[in-house]
Amino acid sequence: MPAIKRHGKHMFAAIEYAGLLLVLMATVVAAAQEVRSMMHNASVSVTDLLLLFIYLEIVTMSSVYWHTGRLPVRMPLYVAMVALARHMMLDSTKLTSLDILAEAGAILLLGVAVLLVRYGHTRYPYLDENGHSRTIS
Repeated sequence: MPAIKRHGKHMFAAIEYAGLLLVLMATVVAAAQEVRSMMHNASVSVTDLLLLFIYLEIVTMSSVYWHTGRLPVRMPLYVAMVALARHMMLDSTKLTSLDILAEAGAILLLGVAVLLVRYGHTRYPYLDENGHSRTIS
């Protein structure tokens, strides 16, 4: 492999890891701010807990990506589902019946997408360079 190509690969990997660390640090800061806010208000609501679960899922996504170099498709789908549920709870008084149905339908579609992705990965697994099955879900 030519030296320029090898150095290019290392440069892109370094940029990728720097971005991943930035996402991880920002998530930790946001979670700490949320915990501080809950302590300041001396109360914890379900929406606060859902937000903490979103942060935890982002940390998990970062960890999986760091260790495998791949981002499982299901994880962002889970984040989207929890975020929609949290939005429904936060703005329930401002939402119309049609808005609530639309968001519930979106959560249902995301759930179906998770099932389809999971089915696809078990039924049609990815093959690595050696032709061996590997799962990315």
